[in-house]
Amino acid sequence: MSLSKIALVVEYEGTRYHGFQWQANGPTIQDELERAIRKLDNKASRVIAASRTDAGVHAKGQVVSFWTRSTLSESTLVKALNCHLPADIAVKAACKVDANFNVRRDALSRVYNYYILDSDTPSPLSRNFALFLPRQLDIEAMNETCYIIKGEHDFISFAGSLDGIRDTVRTIYEAEVRRRAKFVVFHVVANSFLRHQVRNIVGLLIRLGLGKKNVDYFRSVMEAKTLGLAGPAVPPCGLYLMKVNYPRPLGE
Repeated sequence: MSLSKIALVVEYEGTRYHGFQWQANGPTIQDELERAIRKLDNKASRVIAASRTDAGVHAKGQVVSFWTRSTLSESTLVKALNCHLPADIAVKAACKVDANFNVRRDALSRVYNYYILDSDTPSPLSRNFALFLPRQLDIEAMNETCYIIKGEHDFISFAGSLDGIRDTVRTIYEAEVRRRAKFVVFHVVANSFLRHQVRNIVGLLIRLGLGKKNVDYFRSVMEAKTLGLAGPAVPPCGLYLMKVNYPRPLGE
């Protein structure tokens, strides 16, 4: 029986997980996906993700790939996997991809959103999905600063750790703060991200939005190129991997 490489688009609530990548000391998204896949093919390969989200981070459009001997159709595969997955993880789509497709290296960009509830009162229904901030943010001031991070820069000051990574230069294509209903949303698109990069950027942007720091301070943090200088990072509950972009949509 021949092997096929399959890509999945996955949505999950990351609240109770220790991140995407498998760990020996707690539940992970990868572990749950591989457990479900093994129900259909006990010799399937390990799952590889386009973006290894941290503990507590959510995803609407994570992309993963694996090798399998299963001959199920794409639609049947989606239904079968969802039958074996917990309620906080769902496969939204599946497609067969070329053998040389690399879910990480072939990605053109990753899209993340961070949600903030800047309100006088907390919302119990959104406590696992947005950062509660009991003060109004100055969105204009935050957006005036976003232009600084656009383009190609060394983002080591915004990295929580390097994990063996030597190249800390990343390219940000879009960065914007928007108000959507009762939430303030930081939207960012980049070729890839360092660990905790988005959460550290948001943490510093919030200090600008509260008038505690200014644009010059933000610029000085970037130019210092000092590991972790931008911290502390905001909590993971408000962070979502929205989409992973490829040269052509998966399935075409």
